[in-house]
This record gives sequence, C-alpha cells and structure tokens, in this order.
Amino acid sequence: MNLKAERGAATRDKVLAIATRLFAERGYDDTSIETVLQESGLSRGALYHHYAGKETLFEAVLEATEAAVGAKIVQAVRGAESPEAALRIGIRTWIRLAGDPVIQRIVLIDAPAVLGWERWRALEERYSFGMLKAALDATKAVPAAYVDLHAHMLLAAINESALLVARGGDHATAEAAVEEFLRRLLRTD
Repeated sequence: MNLKAERGAATRDKVLAIATRLFAERGYDDTSIETVLQESGLSRGALYHHYAGKETLFEAVLEATEAAVGAKIVQAVRGAESPEAALRIGIRTWIRLAGDPVIQRIVLIDAPAVLGWERWRALEERYSFGMLKAALDATKAVPAAYVDLHAHMLLAAINESALLVARGGDHATAEAAVEEFLRRLLRTD
C-alpha cells in the first residue's frame, strides 16, 4: 500500500471512530457534520472526499459496527457441536452484544430510521440477518420455503428481547425466555 492510500485509510478510520462515538452518544439527528469536522480536525473537503454526506458516513459506521458484531458472533459459535447449538450460542451472543449502547443506538434504533427499512434490511442481509437465516436453515427445523419468514420472526423476537434487557431488564430471564422459545422452535432439549 502506498503512503497516500495509507493516509486515506488512516483518515477514514479516524473519522469512523469519531462518528461512531458521536452517533452512539447523540444519535443520528443530534450529530452534525460540523461536530465531526471539529473533533477530527479535517476540512469539509477532506471529509467529503471520503463520505458524500452525513447519511453516507452513518452507513459506513453501521457497516463497521455490523462487521464487528458478525465477527464476534462467528468467534462465539466456532466449534459448536451442532447447528442448533450454534444458533443458540449466536443468539445469546447477539443479545449480550445488543446491550452495548453503541450497538443499540446505531444498529437497532437509528439504522432503520436513517436508511429506511429496505436499505437497512439489505445491509442486515449481508451481516447478522444473513447469518441468522443460514444458521436457522442449517438446523433443518424449518422447511426451506419458510426459512426467510421464520428468520424475520426470530430476529424480531431476539431484537425485542435484546432491547428489553438493554433498557434495564433482567438479562438472565430474557436469555431463559429466548432459550425456551428456541427449544420449542427447534424441538430440542
């Protein structure tokens, strides 16, 4: 990688880190490009060289956050003894990760509103939702024709559980409820 490309990558990483913190702390609506510029020390032109605007910057933050979440889930399920076990471990990991205020705000709260449901879902398809569908399909607990629909319903239940826990609920109770739901869905003990 040449020096110019290295500097560009370093600038993007710096802006992403600052924007991630600001979007998580303030939310999309209350985070201004001016604040990102101020904290990063970049000129408007330098920022717009990398990101076309606030929405593009948010989408890059979301992608980076989703990639990090996906990597943690993949790490957690590595070595699972069965597809069912991998699904359970992955879901428990997601619920725990969703307790992080950064993930809550960026992935669960702001992303659907900022990007719109269809764009958000397309991005999710490449990350957590795509992994969930693949894991559910691997269990063979659901006919192939219903995997997509069941994955949507499962994701809704998981995300709602994660948000409830994150809002100060009982983590152990939520995990137990999700485990019971999965046991029934997968017909396993």
